[in-house]
Amino acid sequence: IVLSVPASELENALKTLKEPPALIITDSQVFPLVYEKKPPESKLTSFSILLAGVKGDIHRLVKGAEGVDRLTESSRVLIAEACTHAPLTEDIGREKIPALLRKKFGSGLHIDIVSGMDFPEDLTPYDLIVHCGGCMFNRKYLLSRIENAETAGVPMTNYGVLLAKLNGILDKIDF
Repeated sequence: IVLSVPASELENALKTLKEPPALIITDSQVFPLVYEKKPPESKLTSFSILLAGVKGDIHRLVKGAEGVDRLTESSRVLIAEACTHAPLTEDIGREKIPALLRKKFGSGLHIDIVSGMDFPEDLTPYDLIVHCGGCMFNRKYLLSRIENAETAGVPMTNYGVLLAKLNGILDKIDF
């Protein structure tokens, strides 16, 4: 049985269940809230992480998250979005993730943002690449981006993995 609720109603929804859910799939942006309220026996993941497993290579993207530990205020980060949608207010890739990274590493952190097919040929200037889930790309194309990053020696992760890492719960998320 699938139950869908807004994160703000998670606690009430859990109270209505006879048994805790086996798996909770959330938006990565609300990881801290959902993690705090989830039953200990319930597994937790996000749409972005599940998509990374289907479209990319989740294990390589999790390994790429180690690059976060080496960032400094003078680092350079590339944020890559597959889609070319018009950015919305509080867009995760253009506003929320850059704000979280700058809060943690300093306002001098240099962040470039690309979308769609725009992806630099030379990735070597970057210290970290953060990619969206890749829903607009096929698996082969997203894997080629991961391989290009590895060839350049640049760690690459995705939005959901990064948010779990920044919230200190990456080791508690199911892939």
